[in-house]
Amino acid sequence: MSEQTMSTGMGLNQRTAGLVDALERDAAALRLECHRLDNQVRIIDAGIHAAGGLEAGRRIAEVCLAGLGTVSLSGAGPVAGWPLAIHVHTENPVLACLGSQYAGWSLAHGEGKGAFHALGSGPGRVLAQKEPLLKEMGLADRAERTCLVLEVDGEPPVELTAKIAADCGVEPAALTLILTPTRSLAGTVQIVARVLEVAMHKAHELGFPLAHLMDGLGSAPLPPPAPDFLTAMGRTNDAILFAGQVHLFVKGSDADAEDLCRRLPSSASGDYGRPFAEVFKASGYDFFKIDPMLFSPARVVVSCLDSGATFTAGAVDLGPLADSFGTPMT
Repeated sequence: MSEQTMSTGMGLNQRTAGLVDALERDAAALRLECHRLDNQVRIIDAGIHAAGGLEAGRRIAEVCLAGLGTVSLSGAGPVAGWPLAIHVHTENPVLACLGSQYAGWSLAHGEGKGAFHALGSGPGRVLAQKEPLLKEMGLADRAERTCLVLEVDGEPPVELTAKIAADCGVEPAALTLILTPTRSLAGTVQIVARVLEVAMHKAHELGFPLAHLMDGLGSAPLPPPAPDFLTAMGRTNDAILFAGQVHLFVKGSDADAEDLCRRLPSSASGDYGRPFAEVFKASGYDFFKIDPMLFSPARVVVSCLDSGATFTAGAVDLGPLADSFGTPMT
């Protein structure tokens, strides 16, 4: 294992296993549905056929963080008057957010209209080692059991689940796939709970040293429910882009901390200003045509541990958030 994984006291997958088992144990209370595919891969449905809910999404978000972070819901948040906010904290932001929570494993099966596509999030990514980011981090793990969280509206084909298990080096019966549609309550929570992760990923893209990112927390409003994928995707992104707030604690010079803070907010992107659903439509529904620097919180605070200096940039923007949520903001 890498030094980073060893520093947690156990591997990411071992740390997550108990959280995943608890989802099945509490499935009735959480309104989840659990079953095994023909090849014995375990499926936990959090919003396709099952009702799911906010608490299911909160706990799934902690699974995405590999048990290295806490996710909570409260009535106080970055938008005055909005009733519910999501808060995320981890003392291991590189491991929790980039090593596990980041949806970086591209999964596909079939072609044409019936093709299945998804992005995998969770500790199974570390076992599969399909992403340059994980190799750059020098992050590795060994485990007999693993899980992935997929933001999908349907079950993956059995053939794909078998390949996922093989890529992770585990038996199919040792693989759990947690399914969270974007439009579901659980899906909404686990997506907006990425408010800290998007800041971490953008910091990495900006070239800030990962070893200097020591601690972090973030918050964002929980969007209202949406009847379809596009609206739900727009609202969950907008919750972060226009009202997400993140506080990072870093090592290094004041100059580097201030530069990171200045470049990190979503407003630094040329695509900033319109609800995300409009941006996505204007791009021809092609994520790769959207400026990747857009995906970040609205307001950022960066504190330098070496000097005690703190820098702030960006702001909560209620106008486009109100357009997206479909309700006035005060």
